[in-house]
Parts: sequence; structure tokens; C-alpha cells
Amino acid sequence: MTMTPSDAFKVLMNGVHCWHLSSNEVPCELLLIGEAAFPVLVNGKGQVLIAASQYGKGRMVVMAHEVYLHYTSMTQFLHNAVSWLNQCSGATIGVHPSVKSLVSILCSPCMKVQITDCIDNCLGVYCMNAYDATMAKKLIQFVKNGGGLLIGGQAWHWASQQCQRKVLSDFPGNHITSVAGVYFTDTYGDISCPQVTTEVPTIPLTVRFGEDLSQDQKQLLDGISELNFSLTGVPSQLLVHGALAFPLGLDKSLGCFLAAARYGRGRVVLASHEDILLEPKLVHFLSNAVHWLAGDQKGKIGINSELKDLHPLLNISCLESCIVPCFSTDLSVYCCQSYKDHEAKQLHEFVAEGGGLLIGGHAWWWASQNPCKIALSDYPGNHILNPFGLSILDQTLEKSCFPVLCPQDRNYHLRLALSQVLNEPTAQGGSLTEAWEAKLKKDSKAFLMMSAKGIPAYVSLQHFFRKFETK
Repeated sequence: MTMTPSDAFKVLMNGVHCWHLSSNEVPCELLLIGEAAFPVLVNGKGQVLIAASQYGKGRMVVMAHEVYLHYTSMTQFLHNAVSWLNQCSGATIGVHPSVKSLVSILCSPCMKVQITDCIDNCLGVYCMNAYDATMAKKLIQFVKNGGGLLIGGQAWHWASQQCQRKVLSDFPGNHITSVAGVYFTDTYGDISCPQVTTEVPTIPLTVRFGEDLSQDQKQLLDGISELNFSLTGVPSQLLVHGALAFPLGLDKSLGCFLAAARYGRGRVVLASHEDILLEPKLVHFLSNAVHWLAGDQKGKIGINSELKDLHPLLNISCLESCIVPCFSTDLSVYCCQSYKDHEAKQLHEFVAEGGGLLIGGHAWWWASQNPCKIALSDYPGNHILNPFGLSILDQTLEKSCFPVLCPQDRNYHLRLALSQVLNEPTAQGGSLTEAWEAKLKKDSKAFLMMSAKGIPAYVSLQHFFRKFETK
């Protein structure tokens, strides 16, 4: 049963009046993205140390250190968490041997608990640490079908032992929890001043992590000196607002026409008009995009029939693709337009579980036909894109030819700009340029019009925008 984050938070925090965290164990900071994830425990520095989320029909509670699963001082919260996670009354709670001391904490007349290293249909909840991904696929399907997952771990020690491995992509726990928009990072979490609140805490504006998204940007723009879409239809502006989203093409006023994002275990590339995806001058970029989107996936590249003219362009790059009438789960990459949202739920799960989405479309024409609606909230394509941290606006851009972005340079991103204005601790100092400040004001106005509908990610970002407007 779907529950709002606000209602879920109240269940999780019922009877919890304080947090007893030992200074002997150092947690990591959790990164939250998407529409379902929300913070439960936030420290005095605004770092998330416990989070919860929903995926498919199931639920997750993620703790930033596995030792929290052993704390008797956390008994009330752990009982609340398992009760919320268990949607099948009377179902057995499975506890992995690595966290077997949790059994004595959970044991009660109304809760059946057993130690097991297997996932089976009799379980309602599974409890484990975050250092083993061998059951990742089974666990994802378990949660997707209605199961609950209680998982704890920290990624900073793992990252210190790995040579050039990427924590968001490679840390075992992230193979599981990222589908629900929760990531373990390699940033130390501070255990001072853990806050107990009556409402869902604010999600941090920025979170540091060791993985460098500029490498993704570099791969997507490799071998390209300019982005020419002067012959295409009139594009919309894009809004890049997610923590794992980034621009690929900006005009002279920092208006975005190409962007990308990581989401869960998958990836997304967005063009601000479908004609950009059909532009022969951009065939090199399209080849880069499809290769990046596919990652390690071995399935077919499927092109929706409404975008069939993309097929010959991919053939030029020797990319085997096929035209399909609709989305199917056997694809590695799906290419489509942004004008319909009937496949939104399937596409979210497809990308979360490792698929690639290449999508294009504009919103200005839709907005002209729907003057009483808000593009960010109501445009069909944004029902697909918003959870990925990307959106299509109803504002237009001029068609032109632009030099390619330099990945090693600091490119405009509203979270980076906003953090500098608000003097967030993770900001890299310095004052905003006039161009960045002007763009941030436009982005603020656009995002504050969005209907957040109690979604913590949007409510939190609007909170920071309101602080910006009062400065």
C-alpha cells in the first residue's frame, strides 16, 4: 500500500524521542534523489544518516552504518521500521547472519524472526548489511513485489580500500538501494546533534561524493567541438535540478538544450526538441549518448516508432537498433519522445534497474494549448523526467551552433549556484557571476511554480529557493 512520506515518517518516528549514536563508529552521509526517498535522521550539519523510500510495491529503510542495526538504544525505531516495512501481517522477518544480533532486538510475541541468507516468499522483511551485492537482483524484485528491506552500512571505508572505483556505481549496497533513490556515499557523517523532528526533515541541497560526474560529461561529449541544432525545430529550455543530473549543452545565456542524469543503476539523456535527436550533424553525439546509456547492458536498442528517423542515424554509427511500437523490458536503451506519459512508471523502473533512456521533446507548444496548467508539474514528459532531476520548461531557446562544454570547467547547475548564494558548507567559495545569478533567478521562479505535492525532494528544493529569494 502506498503511503505518503509524511505519514510514513510519523509511523517510523512513533515513540522515538532521541537518538543515541556512539562516537566510536563513523557513519557515511546518504544521498537522496527522486520522488520517493525521504530523510528520517538528519544530523546538526544537515547530513542524512537514516532514510526511507518506496520502490514498486515495497519499502526500504537505509541506515548509514550497520552498527545501528545492533544498537539496543535504537530498539523503538528498529521495531517501528520493521513494522512499517512488513506489509504482510504475520510474515517472517529474515535476518542475514552478518547482523544476527538484530534478532534479539526484534524478538517479541508479535514478530516472527529467523536468521537466513536466502530470500523466499515467506519473508515480509529482510535485514542485512550493505557489503554484499550477490543477491541484489533478487532483493530488488523482492522489494518491487511488496517486500521490505532494512539495510545498514557505510561506504567511506570501502572506498578507501578500492583503487579508482566509483562509490555511487560500485559500492555493493548501492546496487540495491539506488533503485529507490538512496545512495551510500564516501563522505563521513557527523554524529553530533542528531535531530528528532515531528515532520520530514529537509533534504540537503548538496552532498559531496567521490564519483566525478564530469567523467560522464566528458564521455558524452568526446570528440565533439560544437553542437549545431540550427536546422531543428524550436527547442524548449531544460531545467537541470537533480543532484545526479548535469548539462551537456548551454547557450550563451546558460539556457540548457541538452542534459543527462544518472538515476538508480541507469542513465538518461534528454534533448529539448525531438528534432535534435534526428539531426545528422549530431550523429557523433548520438553515438556517444547511446554507448553511454547502454553501459554494460547487452539488450537491444529500441526506437519508438514515433522517432523512427533516428534508426538510420544509429546505423551510421554501426549501432544495431530496432523500431518498436512501445517500451519493453528486454531493451538496454529506449528512445522516445516526451509527449506521452502512459509509460512513465515502467520507464522509471527500467532506468532505476540499469536501463538507458534517450528522450526528446519540447513543452512550449503544449503550454500554449494548456494556459491554465504548469509545465513543470503537468506536462506529460515531465511526469517521466522530474524524478530523474530533469524537466522541460515552456520557455524557448534560439536555434544556433554552440561550442561544446568543457567538462573540467565548472558548468552552471542550479544546486551549485544556490549553494554558493546560501553559503552552504559544500560550496566551493566565490561569488556568482552576473550570468549565473540571472539564470538562478529564472530557475527559482520556474521551480517555485511547481506543485510539490508533499514530495520531499521538491519541497526541500523549494525551501532553499525561498531562502534565496529573501537574501
